[in-house]
Amino acid sequence: MNKGGSSSNLWALRQIADFMATHGSPASLPVSHMVTPINDLHGWDPGSMVKGERLMRCKLASVHRLLDLYGWTQLPNTCLTVRNAFGVLVTYVTCVKVNILGEVVEKGSTALGVDLSAFALHSAVYSARPDIRCLLHLHTPATAAVSAMKCGLLLLSHEALLVGDVAYYDYNGVMEEEEDRVELQKSLGPTCKVLVLRNHGIVALGESVEEAFYTIYHIQTACQIQVAALCSAGGEQNLIMLDRSVHRPVATGTVGWAGSTFGPMHKSRLGEHEFEALMRTLDNLKNSAYFPGFVISTKGTRPG
Repeated sequence: MNKGGSSSNLWALRQIADFMATHGSPASLPVSHMVTPINDLHGWDPGSMVKGERLMRCKLASVHRLLDLYGWTQLPNTCLTVRNAFGVLVTYVTCVKVNILGEVVEKGSTALGVDLSAFALHSAVYSARPDIRCLLHLHTPATAAVSAMKCGLLLLSHEALLVGDVAYYDYNGVMEEEEDRVELQKSLGPTCKVLVLRNHGIVALGESVEEAFYTIYHIQTACQIQVAALCSAGGEQNLIMLDRSVHRPVATGTVGWAGSTFGPMHKSRLGEHEFEALMRTLDNLKNSAYFPGFVISTKGTRPG
């Protein structure tokens, strides 16, 4: 900016700076001391739980805590689900277990039900994609802004490359008709794990809770970068796009430590190490309400 630039230019730069000034870690955010613990199943006999379900519930609840700490929730309307090995869905909000139709199988520790209008989107995705075990649905300012752009998600950043192919669907806010479900399933396809709901927000899918959070984290970051870049550059025509055939993201599915000091090479699921690091961060907040409620793995990390 030239010396003595106009106040409008200064205001614009301040707006961009404020937009980009997001918290880098949940550890930097204030936490509440009046929050129900993540692992709040003590004193309740969940007789219908299948093997591994308690762990999945704790992971899903931990993700909800992370989204809230990052400021990505929308009052009480953020809906997250995970599917257990028997195809039954569990929602975090009240630990309610439902079938694919949204009918309550296990009401958990409360008498609250499920918002069927919000769940319809999840049901449509799970019905068409047996590979998907977790679904996270966000409509933050950045993701909603990108969902309203005709250009969609642009390949401007490493984060945009990391999320892979992106599908788009003209979402009208409800999915009451069967043709709406079919159209969404066609738009999503058999492999995409990011679905942009036009003028609404983003859906991130994963074969695990870890992968779904990995995807939603990078898509949120990619959207923030895109909004800021478009504001700064004055339009798409002034931006440099990445070529997916040339710029390839670093594969993170395999982690190896050379030599006997760090142990043998081993494979890990996408997002597993990042998720474990975030769980340790929650554990270090020194607030029992944020303790993950399950044993955090340390495989693939340096001892010390």
